[in-house]
Amino acid sequence: MTLTKAPLYHDVADGPDGGEAYWLICADGVRIRVAVWGVESGKKGTVLLYPGRTEYIEKYGRAASEFARRGYATLVIDWRGQGVSDRLLEDGALGHVGEFKDYQLDAQAALSLARKLELPTPYTLLAHSMGGCIGLRALIDGLPVTSAIFTGPMWGIALTTSKRSLGWAASTMAHSLGFGDMLAPGTLRETYVLANPFDDNMLTTDVEMFDYMKTQVITYPDLALGGPTLSWLNKALRECRALRAHPTPNVPCITYLGTNERIVDIPTIHDRMSRWPNGELRIIERGEHEIVMEGPETRNRVFDEACALFERHAKLETA
Repeated sequence: MTLTKAPLYHDVADGPDGGEAYWLICADGVRIRVAVWGVESGKKGTVLLYPGRTEYIEKYGRAASEFARRGYATLVIDWRGQGVSDRLLEDGALGHVGEFKDYQLDAQAALSLARKLELPTPYTLLAHSMGGCIGLRALIDGLPVTSAIFTGPMWGIALTTSKRSLGWAASTMAHSLGFGDMLAPGTLRETYVLANPFDDNMLTTDVEMFDYMKTQVITYPDLALGGPTLSWLNKALRECRALRAHPTPNVPCITYLGTNERIVDIPTIHDRMSRWPNGELRIIERGEHEIVMEGPETRNRVFDEACALFERHAKLETA
């Protein structure tokens, strides 16, 4: 693997000193960006951080700083179609993927980078929202981590019964008729934090973290991503349905869920965690979707508990 440096917007990330980003070419030729922070601090291991839909590496600079203070390096991915990885449509504002399994090619490339750089082991996982969907699939496929943290995982999408039926029908028809590249109904081309005020937003109750996210996409518009295409919606619904049929992976985990979650499907999370023998569901009172973007008290609790889980299972190193 030949390593080529990629841009990393340190001025808006607030990540640990010494972070580096790299361009990686996946098995199907798509170019993605992957960043590594806190290598010098990472004596205890490396967190593989899987962001959600619309997200990008810089959004997790502060998370990487939290892990670095606790002795962990962090590797973060710009999934294909978002961040500054290759956008897959001429209209780069739309979230799109060819097949949901393609995200596993990104995960595999990132894992190869971790090994190439000889990042500290053991490897662990923190996966948020869409990253939680990708992460669960990766665990089922044997991702070599000793434990995992999920926050607001997209194991289902929050839709009413009527909207779910409509979403299935419209996305399936659009995809089969060649209109899958159209923006999904009810979504916008503008990224969420620019299209919505802080009041009653669905991401965080912490105004400072909301402004942190907003500043990033204002300063670097190439990071921004709007709503998904109908094809993305169809592939996401299919992947969530397929995952529900799989047995739970034998990986210790904690899943965090806010009581005000409005983006992912809550019953699906409860169902999965009820059959995860070495997993635990922890509820964040008044929490919105992005648990690690909540206020300082919640963030400190989650990072402390995450690292405690990582340390308890460090002896089971598989990387």
